[in-house]
Amino acid sequence: MIFGPVAVAQAEGAVLAHSVKLAGGRLRKGKLLGAGDVAALAAEGLDEVIVARFEPGDVGEDAAARRIAAALVRDPGAAGLRVTDPFTGRVNLIAEGPGVVDLDERVIQAVNRVDPMITLATVPQHQQMGAGGMVATIKIISYGVSGAAVERAEAVAKGTALRLAPVVSATVGLAMTVITGGPDNAKGRSAIEGRVQALGMRLDEVVEVPHRTGDLAAALGALSGDILLILTASATSDVHDVAPEALRRAGGRVDRFGMPVDPGNLLFLGDLGGRPVIGLPGCARSPALNGADWVLSRVACGLIPTGDDIAAMGVGGLLKEIPTRPQPRAGRAARTEPRPERQTADE
Repeated sequence: MIFGPVAVAQAEGAVLAHSVKLAGGRLRKGKLLGAGDVAALAAEGLDEVIVARFEPGDVGEDAAARRIAAALVRDPGAAGLRVTDPFTGRVNLIAEGPGVVDLDERVIQAVNRVDPMITLATVPQHQQMGAGGMVATIKIISYGVSGAAVERAEAVAKGTALRLAPVVSATVGLAMTVITGGPDNAKGRSAIEGRVQALGMRLDEVVEVPHRTGDLAAALGALSGDILLILTASATSDVHDVAPEALRRAGGRVDRFGMPVDPGNLLFLGDLGGRPVIGLPGCARSPALNGADWVLSRVACGLIPTGDDIAAMGVGGLLKEIPTRPQPRAGRAARTEPRPERQTADE
């Protein structure tokens, strides 16, 4: 595009670069100037105006954004996304229901390397979404871009680089252990039920048992639900603690204990008869974001995290400052009082 001032008499067919106030209203930036607009500008006594003029082969911002969006998401229904109409060079991709975002990051990067005027921004990989949430936005920076650049972006877009992985589980079973003087299970249940419902699932059964391996194993063996959750009254501090051992005794397995997400370190992930089992960290009693949210949302969508997947969550896994342990995370001067051996309230 050619950008700059031109004489008002020569501005017909150009795109107005900056809004202009007139006696009878306003000509807004981005408007394709017609003969009447030029006459109105001249009537204001203006000699020149700043415009963008298309060169041969250029594509307007709205048309370019529409084409690139169509190349990125060739089948919106299958991708679980709604593609908005373009406006001021922008097209948004909207989640049609609950799920997690599944991106081909190499394709996203390739599109953004085509031309600086073509931009594609997305939420992070595996971000949990609700219906109506914005997954991505395609924005053309200038009023137009070369057709050759649009064609290159279309060529690298692949058509399946963006999708919303839908929730594939319907029900969740929750086993909670109880100890004398332990935490409020009603509060924990409420927070967990909120998470389950946000994913479009139902909390099918909730059982409370003493915090003993045998009792919990028996409860797990009888618990209904496509996904099984365990919330213990005392934090799981070892791979052979009550909850992991109960899962094994019930005939299941533990695939991963511990995750590099804080809060959420003390999560474990396993399986019982083909059903995913998540041992929740104590911080799941709060509705605040924690590592369990990242795992539960992916499990609900059938994207079971591997050990390597969980290890990779450490980048960006520091979710918030925890007041009970400021030293190692805030670099403050050493305290004189003894430190607790283990901090578990937010884990």
